[in-house]
Amino acid sequence: MGNRGMEDLIPLINKLQDAFSSIGQSCNLDLPQIAVVGGQSAGKSSVLENFVGRLDFLPRGSGIVTRRPLILQLVNSKVEYAEFLHCKGRKFVDFDEVRLEIEAETERITGSNKGISAIPINLRVYSPNVLNLTLIDLPGMTKVAVGDQPQDIEHQIRDMLMQFITKESCLILAVTPANTDLANSDALKISKEVDPQGLRTIGVITKLDLMDEGTDARDILENKLLPLRRGYIGVVNRSQKDIDGKKDIRAALAAERKFFLSHPGYRHIAERMGTPHLQKTLNQQLTNHIRDTLPGLRSKLQSQLLSLEKEVEEYKNFRPDDPTRKTKALLQMVQQFGVDFEKCIEGSGDQVDTSNLSGGAKINRIFHERFPFELVKMEFDEKELRKEISYAIKNIHGVRTGLFTPDLAFEAIVKKQIIKLKEPCLKCIDLVIQELINTVRQCTNKLGSYPRLREETERIVTTYVRERDSKTKDQVLLLIDIELSYINTNHEDFIGFANAQQRTTANATKKRVMPNQVIRRGWLTINISIMKGGSKDYWFVLTAESLSWYKDEEEKEKKYMLPLDNLKLRDVEKGFMSSKHVFAIFNTEQRNVYKDLRQIELACDTQEDVDSWKASFLRAGVYPEKDQTKTHMNAMSTSDTVSMDPQLERQVETIRNLVDSYIGIVNKSIRDLMPKTIMHLMINSVRDFIHSELLAYLYSAGDQGSLMEESAEQAQRRDEMLRMYHALKEALVLIGDISTTTISTPVPPPVDDTWIPKDPR
Repeated sequence: MGNRGMEDLIPLINKLQDAFSSIGQSCNLDLPQIAVVGGQSAGKSSVLENFVGRLDFLPRGSGIVTRRPLILQLVNSKVEYAEFLHCKGRKFVDFDEVRLEIEAETERITGSNKGISAIPINLRVYSPNVLNLTLIDLPGMTKVAVGDQPQDIEHQIRDMLMQFITKESCLILAVTPANTDLANSDALKISKEVDPQGLRTIGVITKLDLMDEGTDARDILENKLLPLRRGYIGVVNRSQKDIDGKKDIRAALAAERKFFLSHPGYRHIAERMGTPHLQKTLNQQLTNHIRDTLPGLRSKLQSQLLSLEKEVEEYKNFRPDDPTRKTKALLQMVQQFGVDFEKCIEGSGDQVDTSNLSGGAKINRIFHERFPFELVKMEFDEKELRKEISYAIKNIHGVRTGLFTPDLAFEAIVKKQIIKLKEPCLKCIDLVIQELINTVRQCTNKLGSYPRLREETERIVTTYVRERDSKTKDQVLLLIDIELSYINTNHEDFIGFANAQQRTTANATKKRVMPNQVIRRGWLTINISIMKGGSKDYWFVLTAESLSWYKDEEEKEKKYMLPLDNLKLRDVEKGFMSSKHVFAIFNTEQRNVYKDLRQIELACDTQEDVDSWKASFLRAGVYPEKDQTKTHMNAMSTSDTVSMDPQLERQVETIRNLVDSYIGIVNKSIRDLMPKTIMHLMINSVRDFIHSELLAYLYSAGDQGSLMEESAEQAQRRDEMLRMYHALKEALVLIGDISTTTISTPVPPPVDDTWIPKDPR
């Protein structure tokens, strides 16, 4: 039957479909197959029932009846019965039960509201009346939603059809009723979209007996109108009266044969029409199609197998019930966790995150941008500081009028300012702690397959981080106490009393970076009202002397350059409808900064970016609004200051300069020692703990077996992966066997239209 010598090809594809359908992969593989498409009530079900030779074994009714793809595998056999893939081992002899099972299985997935699903139903029918053939019956195309169907049901069905018929390995059986306008056939339209040359489409014309008297479909059946490479075949199905009267399939096929032989428009092509010829043609064309696509299918399966082997390799180190495997897997996972943590902190070239800073990069930013910024934010209130210095001098002199500047006043003020360093130092530690904990959580994500192991690992390491937190803070506070214990006025960078009085405002505000040095580049948004053009993104370049912005990062089209003289920063509240974080630049002399704006608002995506830009502005000498420079101090009016005599004012000025010099030395020392202290006492300590002690803590935390219990999701994924792997191996073995046994078998050519009698005209 069919193509002798190659009759095993269709059963081979059936086995592959079963193997992949059982693991939910049938739609994702380009298996050679025939998909049946057509509009509702086009006669698709009747054609399939005629193939099987059984009455009403497919659901019938109005509206959408086929709501899930039905993979119908016909197998020539001496006995007649049906099997469903989801009911393994159960044989259906009564085909009414087959219909009921299809309806029940459809509703199990889609519900009873006429919804659809792309999950297929696999039905295999064994019968002596069929040829080996496999077809996929797809939902009929519709235009209007019925009942409580979703309004986009037309697009849902179209998308489902496209999943199948867009694949080059899929033949399309386009079923069209003859009593409609063939030029507007839904089946032929959608087939034309994916197969414009008509190479994969087989046309089936139904309801030829229902055409108006005096008309026929001869032109299309002779492949003259809307030609297809594989041609058209006409069939006559049972009428509704025949269905209601339970007309026998054999009688229906005999009536179909009689119709073609007796009709004047079709009798000359009667041998090429009818259900038996359609079945034989489909068997031949599917077999040939499988033969043609087999090499490509083999290559694809081999590439999928190779890609899966890497993932399957991971599971070879672990078997659920093997204690030695569990021990080995636990050791490997803890070691990998340690490696991942170290890579996150020290940096690595593999799996680089290009969207956000994390781990060591973020800690580096805390050390060198955020912490210095916090120190600068802790600026002195000049008015209050001068008042404190004045009171200190007066209290030290007592009832006497002092002729010399007292060093005790300097020491008292310096110690008070050094104590203020504790807050930003502790905040820096807290920021590093939070980032360390985030890094630990990020690294434990790879342990997600074993929830208890992940939970215990995260708990143990986080607890250790918290322990190091207190020790690190104690050490940092000790550093500040050491600074308080001895004020070293002989430090080489200290200006001393002699130079304090000569220090000028210009020296105090001198920039700490080289002129024209580029400090930072990046994108920022300038917030401007809609009336003035609206917010826009620009590429900003910050140097030691100016802030410029360009159209883009090529820096060819400069929009504006703003000198940094007399500029300061201030915080701006985030807008009600805005998701961005904002800060502003303004001129301390109340001049316009940009066009007619007294300040320009710059927006970033995150607060972290805002803080980073602020730190960059600090390097350029642009300080927050609270920072009062010496220029402002000298410009303060007498009404804003404590009334002083000239001698006291000179003493206050001298001590103020001394305090500024010494605090600069202390800040420099703290900025240097803070990262070293945190690295030594916290980060390096946590890394060493993970490498040397974490495994022992895990063993003591509980039963090793419970630690290595897989999550349900992981067990399912592992099982699916292994089933897929074995299914691919089995498929390649089957294909290998078929290819060797059929290599010399001659194959009939594809169907063509050379047999059609020529028009005498």
